[in-house]
Amino acid sequence: MAFVQFTEVSLAYGARDLLKGASIYLAEGTRAALAGPNGAGKSTLMKIAAGMIAPDAGERAITKGARVSYLPQTDVVVGDNTVFEEAEKAYGFAASLLARQEEIGRLLESSKSDDGSTSRLVEEHAHIQEAVEGSGYWRRRDRVREVLMGLGFREGDLDRPAAEFSGGWQMRVALAKVLLENPDVMLLDEPTNYLDIEARTWLEDFLSKYSGGVLVVSHDRYFLDSTVREVYELFNGKLTRYPGTYSAYEQRRAQELEATFVLWERQQEEVQRLEDFIRRFRYQATKASLVQSRVKQLEKIVPIEIPEGMKKIHFSFPAAPHSGKTTVKVEGLAKSYGAHRVIEGLDLEIERGMKVAFVGPNGAGKSTLMRVLAGVDGEFEGAVRFGSGVAPSYFAQDTAEKMVSDRSVEEEAESLCPTDLLPKIRNLLGAFLFRGDDIEKQVRVLSGGERSRLALLKMLLHPANLLILDEPTNHLDLTSKDVLLEALKSFEGTVLFVSHDRAFIEELADRVLELEDGASPRWYVGDYRYYLEKKASIEADALGRGEPDRGAGTAQPDAAGVRAASYEEDRARKARVRKLQKREEEILARLEAIGSQKAAAEREMGLPANYSDGGKMRRLSDGVEELEREAVALNAEWEAVARELG
Repeated sequence: MAFVQFTEVSLAYGARDLLKGASIYLAEGTRAALAGPNGAGKSTLMKIAAGMIAPDAGERAITKGARVSYLPQTDVVVGDNTVFEEAEKAYGFAASLLARQEEIGRLLESSKSDDGSTSRLVEEHAHIQEAVEGSGYWRRRDRVREVLMGLGFREGDLDRPAAEFSGGWQMRVALAKVLLENPDVMLLDEPTNYLDIEARTWLEDFLSKYSGGVLVVSHDRYFLDSTVREVYELFNGKLTRYPGTYSAYEQRRAQELEATFVLWERQQEEVQRLEDFIRRFRYQATKASLVQSRVKQLEKIVPIEIPEGMKKIHFSFPAAPHSGKTTVKVEGLAKSYGAHRVIEGLDLEIERGMKVAFVGPNGAGKSTLMRVLAGVDGEFEGAVRFGSGVAPSYFAQDTAEKMVSDRSVEEEAESLCPTDLLPKIRNLLGAFLFRGDDIEKQVRVLSGGERSRLALLKMLLHPANLLILDEPTNHLDLTSKDVLLEALKSFEGTVLFVSHDRAFIEELADRVLELEDGASPRWYVGDYRYYLEKKASIEADALGRGEPDRGAGTAQPDAAGVRAASYEEDRARKARVRKLQKREEEILARLEAIGSQKAAAEREMGLPANYSDGGKMRRLSDGVEELEREAVALNAEWEAVARELG
């Protein structure tokens, strides 16, 4: 079985240790996430696993002939090829194998002896044949088209030069190449960054059928929960493995951090006590020995470090100005780009306090509708009217590009910060990944991602009662997304948003407006899960296999509703899912405890002092057997729970 493994790997940049004795094993069937605060060294670890960076110490081992493919976060090069040609490069290794196979054929034809070299050539020829067949090389044209279309490209895009597309779409081409290479191990660094929900769902399905190993870095919690079965956390140079889903890891890590915070607070109190004593009696000769003793105690204390990226920061919006019940009313809205009709006959009424997600495939008009509602695009048919007292605030995908200033990051944030939030401005900047020296950077030198995060924070600090957010979660890590989500959920105004982060949509939306190219918009009075269920019902009905849809129609909130029975069924289903998820977490925690108890008992059994104590050895042995029986039963229950959760 092909594998990649590195053991006790260490790497330092200057005085900073990025990796200290890290070990990891990736093989067929591995589904692992790599987690940790920004700047912890996750991308560096990926590059070591890919063989692109040599560590300072430790060993990297890989089985002979194993193929490892690495997808970086950025900086892919597509050249002058078309989208199809660039993706087809994934089969370059197979072409090389075929060239070698032809060479072997010529050598065999000219060989006149039947020595060991001939047998080795015949064996190599057969292995190449098997590898090429397994790669799908002979079916590559259909496979390339299938993967590109799954990642969101349209038929007409495939023959266009890849360089014509934006950086995000070029990253999709790079991802397609990695998937098409069908390696033994995939190393994916933020593969979902530029994918919409449809493409992310397709990628989840692809990885569920992929037989090789996967190590992935992602800030999409739903994608991770759907994809991985173990998590490696990189913090302060140490790599720690957590079995189970990403959510199970987060729950256990939160418990560990809570305990760490308690210890940290006690340590801070002890440090303060020692420093106060030293400061008070430093210059008293009669206390010199006592002062020296406290100094030594202080020097021996090993500081407890709190993961900066995991600190929970709470943020509340400035109070939303009062407005009427109706926030915005749309009548007969239509929008075209040349001959292409993007939006057709949209009637919509949004009321105060609604949290509405706009969903649909790329090109369906989500961002266009956002611009129209924000008043940025005035070229449309129909009418858009705001209710009394409505104060909108708009965050666009290109907002960052318009922000150019010589002010520092901190000064830029303070320029719109309400007085009562000024004392918390550094914490808020930290929540949006501006920490340490970052807050002193001038805005004009920030990267696109940094500008986008700063622009989002500035918008959130500005009092408004209607937030129009186009992809607000791009360039945010999970901690920052949680800060934003918590603030939006408690926000008393109205939120209209587009996001490709499914977990974010599920947590925030209480209404869904579906836009689809060439079809009438549909309004769903319910959360995102309800939307998915009703959408499936509509599709089944269209095929003559399901009940007719009664909860969705054209975008008329007043005419749409959720039947009581459906609502109760949905509540029961959600309660069942929560119960199963809780049981899964309990099982994982108990299995880990059993592992620790079993290891402790086996260590005790191995102590020479216990060899002569037959009664104790029997008790220890019986205890180990009981733990093993419990583990078998729990594993069987876990599999059943996992199947039901899907």
